[in-house]
Parts: sequence; structure tokens; C-alpha cells
Amino acid sequence: MTLMNPLNVLRDSFFFFQRNLGAIVQLCLPLVILEALLQQVLDHSLGPDAFPGYSVVVGLLVYPLYTAALILFLDARSRGESPRTLDVLAMALSLWPRFALLTALSTLLILLGLSMYFLPGLWLMVTLAFAEYLLVLRGMPALAAMKESFRLTRGHFLLILVCLLCVMTPLWLLKGASVAVYPDPQNPMLAVLIDSAHSFLQLFTSVVLFRLFMLIGGDADAQ
Repeated sequence: MTLMNPLNVLRDSFFFFQRNLGAIVQLCLPLVILEALLQQVLDHSLGPDAFPGYSVVVGLLVYPLYTAALILFLDARSRGESPRTLDVLAMALSLWPRFALLTALSTLLILLGLSMYFLPGLWLMVTLAFAEYLLVLRGMPALAAMKESFRLTRGHFLLILVCLLCVMTPLWLLKGASVAVYPDPQNPMLAVLIDSAHSFLQLFTSVVLFRLFMLIGGDADAQ
């Protein structure tokens, strides 16, 4: 098994994200903005007392599209290919039903885990980390991808957790700071701008997890 250092994973992921930033912006940012716009329309239509599950529905509509597109792009670039944006989006659209089901199941499990003293949710977040990549890149159904992710992440929990926390903790702090500086009720356009920026920055998490998936999955295949 190859010895993996979290700092090397984060460094390689950052350089990749930086080199391909323009293409990632073109591919994902319009959908990220669309998600934020839909969320604002929903919030203003239903009011502050609306059932929070409606926000999850908006995420299920758009998140699978731009995340699947990003994973397909990452895989193509790792092989030295430069796919057309429309081709990648078309492939992502064909994956939407399975990806939306996976997102719904994973979100439900993680939220249930977080409600049980936080740690079970954190454990699920790590052990399900590769499910999206298995679904998109290996064509697995949602449940099979989740099961295989449990297997692949076994023995790598601490590495994946450290990488996730190194990326997510600054994003959580940034989100908290933006809420403190611009508390509700926000100007709708400002809210769209903040939400879009936060969601786009979260895409770096997908780049980090893709790098881990290639390293860990490659070792597993070699064995």
C-alpha cells in the first residue's frame, strides 16, 4: 500500500484546482448560481417558517448535475483529455437519476448520524466519501456504490477525515463569518452571491476526494 500524506494530497489537489480553475468555473459555476437562485426563490415564496426539507429538494435537482460534471471532468483531465463542456454536461444529465438517489440516501443517513451526537454523522461522511466517484466512474448503482465506499475507505478513515477537515473547517468558518457580517434578512442578490461563492469553493472538496479516490482505489485494484 502506498503511504499517503494529507499535505501531499491537499497540495496536489490545490495545484490541479488552480490550473483548471477557468474550465471548472465554466463547467460548474452557472449551475451553482442556478441552485442559489432557486433556493432564494423558494425561500421568498414559502417564507422563513417553511419545511426545511424543501431546501434539500432544490439541492437534489442541481447538485448532482454539477458534481457529476466535475467528477467526469476530473477523470478526463487526469488522463490528459480536454472534454467539451456540453459533452460533460450531457453525460452528467444522463447520470442524474442515480446520482440524485445516492445524494438523497447519503444526505438522510448523514443528517441522522449528525443528530445522534455528531460523531456517527462524521463517520458516515467519511465512509461514504467515495460513493459518488464509484457511481460516476464505475457505473455502480447507488446502493452498490455506498457499499463499495464503505469497503474502500476501511483503513483510511483518519487520512480522509484529516483531508476533509482541512478543507471544510475554513469553509465553515467563512460561512459563519459571512452570516455574522451579513445577517438575515439579506438582500436577495447578495444572498445569491454569498451562497454561490460558498458552494463553488466547496467544489475543492470534490477535487481532494477525487485525488484520494484515485490513490486508494488504485492501491485496492493493484492488490
